[in-house]
Amino acid sequence: MQPHDSTADAFDKSSPASGAPASGPAKGNTDSDAARKNNDTIECDICVIGAGSGGLSVAAAAASFGVSVVLIEKHKMGGDCLNYGCVPSKALIAAGKRAQLMRAPNGFGIAPSEPRIDYKAVHDHVHSVIAAIEPNDSVERFTGLGVNVIEAAARFVDKNTVEAGERRIKARRFVISTGSSPLVPPIPGLDSVPYFTNESIFDNQTKIDHLLIVGGGPIGMELAQAHRRLGSRVTVLEGMKALGKDDPEMTKVVLEHLRGEGIDIRENALVTRVEGSQGSVSAHIKVGDIEDVVEGTHIIIAAGRKPNVDDLGLEAAGIKYDKRGIKVDKGLITSNKNVFAIGDVIGGLQFTHVANYHAGLVIRKALFRLPFIKVNEGVVPWVTYTDPELAHVGLTEDQAVEKHGKISVLRWPYHENDRAQAERQTSGHVKVITDKKGRILGATIVGEHAGEIISMWSLAISQKMKIKAMTGWISPYPTLSEINKRAAYKFYAGATSSPVLRKAISLLAKLG
Repeated sequence: MQPHDSTADAFDKSSPASGAPASGPAKGNTDSDAARKNNDTIECDICVIGAGSGGLSVAAAAASFGVSVVLIEKHKMGGDCLNYGCVPSKALIAAGKRAQLMRAPNGFGIAPSEPRIDYKAVHDHVHSVIAAIEPNDSVERFTGLGVNVIEAAARFVDKNTVEAGERRIKARRFVISTGSSPLVPPIPGLDSVPYFTNESIFDNQTKIDHLLIVGGGPIGMELAQAHRRLGSRVTVLEGMKALGKDDPEMTKVVLEHLRGEGIDIRENALVTRVEGSQGSVSAHIKVGDIEDVVEGTHIIIAAGRKPNVDDLGLEAAGIKYDKRGIKVDKGLITSNKNVFAIGDVIGGLQFTHVANYHAGLVIRKALFRLPFIKVNEGVVPWVTYTDPELAHVGLTEDQAVEKHGKISVLRWPYHENDRAQAERQTSGHVKVITDKKGRILGATIVGEHAGEIISMWSLAISQKMKIKAMTGWISPYPTLSEINKRAAYKFYAGATSSPVLRKAISLLAKLG
């Protein structure tokens, strides 16, 4: 990733909402002209709490418009995604993919070979990627933009004042972007067993012989495949359906592939107890009426996220919240009309790009007072970075039927695409949902580079396009993106056999 322009950062940051517990002395650009000091009180236009994706985006954009900004972060700049989530996980996935390509070159005339994996070097690769991106999110960079950065824990003392370290900040508007943390379920015995979460797994520097993963959502499945490809045995324990929030037709392709690589995925498996010590753990599970014990060497908890709302003094600020997060209206305003909340801390879709999206809405509302700006989660895409990838935007087939009744389902397989054949990546397909008039309602893709290919459908849905628009562009040949166009043409497949249309063509032919 290359350094970003500060204004562009307001709408496209690559780091997450922050919130890991820690604190430190107040420091940073305390003498900046971006804020006015009155003894130990700073007065500013916008105070941002949390230097993750959303918070950094708000701070960068506001500062670029000459607005005085205070940014408070109690732990690491860049938040969860840079340090513990999106960035390190994708780096680990990339390492696993390289190993798998050596094992299974898939008929290119190249002999397979078992890779020799240096686990310390894999760890260093992951952290070098983090280090390469860190300057974009650093205290120094934001201080240079004119943001007053305070490294301390923030706490509201009243509706208009936050305390951070030895400073008090009074602001015209506050933005809470404290993110989320791993949810550790109350499994009996877990408190006495060493376990990983996404905040610790990327510090591992040795081979894991048998990894037990509690949770079969996107985080769990991505980590499962990466570790399997790096030489570990992996067992996933999911209490319901693995990848249960996505279209089951599409998740079936992913899960079959993962099982084919040797990952043991146990669905509807309730973990009733864990026990063990470093290097030897056991998970007692119950599947229906059947009880079993799964033994491994390490265990990671990937069972969801919880919003970082503790110790923020939200009661003092009159801000309502519950276990799901801070309550906001459709404009991201809390019960305190001077306070916005964005990203993971409000629950809902928990993705870095959602926090960036929220940040853009807040800037428009807080700086330009634009009315009627509301969050539209229907245009938000998401991707599970397994191999094959699984990407989605808009409504699923079931949701579309429930909302619109009669719909059209358009599909096109990867194996009918020439680029997919050339690269032997023929597993998967595109699935598009429209209403009967051709308005695009949703799209799901499973296959190579699905996360890239979904962007066209994301644009189409955000701009309320009809399927005709997806047939009117020219695709370079050969590319995987042609799959999108072929799927769109399926909407008109019945027209070629229409008696009326054939008769019209015949009459036109007779006219010369």
